[in-house]
Amino acid sequence: MPWRLGAAMPEADPRAARVEAQRKRILDAAQQCFIEHGFHGASMSAIAETAGMSAGLIYRYFENKSAIILAIVEEQLVLLREEISLNDRPDLPELMTENYARTCGAQRGMNAALLLEISAEATRDPQIAAALDDYDQAVRQALCDWLARDPDAGGHGLPPELARQRALMLQCLFEGLKLRETREPRLDRELLLEALQAVVPRVLAP
Repeated sequence: MPWRLGAAMPEADPRAARVEAQRKRILDAAQQCFIEHGFHGASMSAIAETAGMSAGLIYRYFENKSAIILAIVEEQLVLLREEISLNDRPDLPELMTENYARTCGAQRGMNAALLLEISAEATRDPQIAAALDDYDQAVRQALCDWLARDPDAGGHGLPPELARQRALMLQCLFEGLKLRETREPRLDRELLLEALQAVVPRVLAP
């Protein structure tokens, strides 16, 4: 029966909560192992040891390592999409600089090294390649919609064709910064902010 306004909220299912907690524990451990050793260098036994559980228990939640990889890919793509979610007119240079500082070496969030692992694995795994392609198209469309939206509604009012071009440029800029994180994690944040302040307004301008 659906919940009705004014009625008591249904109690959370303890079993579902335990399952979700265990899944998160496994995915966190696997993410750590994949960052340190790569997708194929990280064994199921290493993931189990990092998670503090038996390999047999992991198989109760994930059929194989590929299933773990795909779950992490999906989780990371959601997190990355949240990073570039643009529901208003934020200070993009400031936001991008903050994200650079926040995700360098982060356990949660879109770790740059993990993004490289995901991209490399997509060249070998059709499922991951399909997930990345779907994500790329969704993010580009979200950026395009934001750029074309009326300024009174939080957008920039760009013509549709120009919005599509600028959306691609922004997407490349976001992803390029992710790559730079792996090469230069201690990049001078003031220099980065100044560089973005010089470039981003040109991308957003009509």
